[in-house]
Amino acid sequence: MTSNMSDVHEYYDYADLYSNEPARATVPPEEIILPCFPTASDKLYHTCIAALSLVVLLILAAFTKRKRLCPGFLKGVPGLLSPVNFLDHTQHKGLVGAVFGGLFCRLVVVVLAKNPLPFTEDPAPENKEYWKILALFYYPALYYPLLACGTLHSRVGYVLGSLLSWTHFSVLVWQKVDCPQTPEIYKFYSLLSSLPQIVCLAFLSFQYPLLLFKNSGTAGQTNTSEDLHSSYYKEYVKKILRKKVTKSSSSTFKPTIPSRISAALQSYIYTPEDGFRFPLKLVISAVVSIISVYQVMLLLVLLVIPTLQKVRGGVNEDIAFLLAGFNIILSENRAEVVEIVKYYLWTVEVCYISTVTLSGLVTLVMLMRSMVLHRSNLKGLYRGDIYSVYNRQRSIRPSRPAIVCWMGFTSYQAALVCIALLIQTLVFFICILWFVFLILIPILYGKNLILFRILKVMWPFWLMLCLVVIVQHVMAKFAFLKKDAGTRDLDNRQGLFLLTYLLFPVNVLVGVLLGVWRIVITGLFNIIHLGRLDISLLNRGVESFDPGYRCYVHYLKIEVSQSHPVMKAFCSVLLQPPASEGTAGQKMSVVEEGIQLVQQDKKQKMISNSRRARGRWWLVFTLVNNPSLVTSRKHFQTQSSEAFLNGTLNRTTKESGSEPEKTDTKSNDV
Repeated sequence: MTSNMSDVHEYYDYADLYSNEPARATVPPEEIILPCFPTASDKLYHTCIAALSLVVLLILAAFTKRKRLCPGFLKGVPGLLSPVNFLDHTQHKGLVGAVFGGLFCRLVVVVLAKNPLPFTEDPAPENKEYWKILALFYYPALYYPLLACGTLHSRVGYVLGSLLSWTHFSVLVWQKVDCPQTPEIYKFYSLLSSLPQIVCLAFLSFQYPLLLFKNSGTAGQTNTSEDLHSSYYKEYVKKILRKKVTKSSSSTFKPTIPSRISAALQSYIYTPEDGFRFPLKLVISAVVSIISVYQVMLLLVLLVIPTLQKVRGGVNEDIAFLLAGFNIILSENRAEVVEIVKYYLWTVEVCYISTVTLSGLVTLVMLMRSMVLHRSNLKGLYRGDIYSVYNRQRSIRPSRPAIVCWMGFTSYQAALVCIALLIQTLVFFICILWFVFLILIPILYGKNLILFRILKVMWPFWLMLCLVVIVQHVMAKFAFLKKDAGTRDLDNRQGLFLLTYLLFPVNVLVGVLLGVWRIVITGLFNIIHLGRLDISLLNRGVESFDPGYRCYVHYLKIEVSQSHPVMKAFCSVLLQPPASEGTAGQKMSVVEEGIQLVQQDKKQKMISNSRRARGRWWLVFTLVNNPSLVTSRKHFQTQSSEAFLNGTLNRTTKESGSEPEKTDTKSNDV
């Protein structure tokens, strides 16, 4: 006691404050990172690149023909070029994914940077939000020509795309080499966060010259029907029409446990499948989601770990007196207290890094599982199996909410992945800390056994609950079940009723544990699957109240109704000219998604009866295997929307419409 009082007296001795000797710093001075101004400043760079992008956009417009607004004026040029055909499954998806990935990286900069727009320097706090709103529209406009160059499908577009991509890539690399360290968040955060953008721009810088080298088309004409002329849709139709070989297997075969585990693991691993291509929007969503996982993980690590390292480096013997004020005595030796506190802080760092890594891996696994289910759902809807996605019969047709959800699907997916990763990190970090400091460290060092002391005091209660559950299972198997003629039935019912009554109070306590365990399992399941839109976090009957899943099913409506492979294969066959009319001038030039087919002046040729019959049989076979295509036929367009659902007749409407006719017939007979 006397030694402790002397230590406190020495600690509160202020004689050192009046000494002439300079104070010695116990903590090394913090490294100060000064603002860096690259040679190619952002203001100058964006002024030049914005002007260059505008010129490129005007050149692209000169090679694009108008389709609706005054198509006869100036031969239909210039026109507005679409950035990309999102409903085309055959185009180069890497270009589009790279542009969207770079655009998402710029969005992260806009959210975190002090200057949202490079044209402003230190904007006033009251005007900063307005500049952020303006930046949300500026960067999509800046990257619009970079994306539209690949849509032109000509040498002019590939040359301009090469020029733009090399300019973006070279200036960005120049800036990061010139100023690798910045004072924002962490000295290397700006460099690390720009790595995905550099990779995307490097891919564009390589891909556009490669397409220019491979291209052998005209100097500047947009090939709008390239989607329908692709062999992918014909190969898809051939695959579904090909006779499948069924493997004979015994009905008594039961899969082993290793085979079940292997099948479960394979269901979470996406492998490409021949004859199937993902829609472009899903590919963009996958690329943007992976980049968002990287950006969020980087931000979580660099916001916390450097701070913990500074705190751990600044711990000295004063921490012993701080803990003593809260009646926490780790050791009598202050130097040992310092080591213990540093060890605990290091443990927190390890737990946090492990948590972020685990959350990132879980998110990536869930994304891969989503790709597997996306393919399964699309193939099911192509076949007309709507119950694989919907809980009741639905009409696969475009609608107002479907279009809105289709437009924002990629953005919603990226936002939900970021939110899910943040929540997973928080929950997993709390769970890992609880496990390490209440279970693992006490077992390793034999100290602070708080949880084990509680369990030691309550061990009769926990033992009683375990024994009651075990007794019920044993009695249910050996006393209350009997097998008779291969069937099972209840036995010894009086004993069953007696045991049910006697164990009622104990089962109430077991039910409390069951409720807690249900909350834990439900919470973990929803947290892990929060970033997935392809499954609902609610029950099957109320899944429409889940906004994420509702957006997903509406997105599938647009994809299936507008990009059905069988429909596009049929349109491509119709677009093929006859053998006697094989000149290029007689081919149709106005084609929008393979649906607008106008050829009124062509004379119909006589077709033999056998060929006509063969064509009708193929038509019937195609419609049977793809019921969703029935409503696309011409003579079904005059029917009301209630008469057909996904290519099948609505029997209730048909029967209700036929009943009055029967009554009228009976009245006439009378």
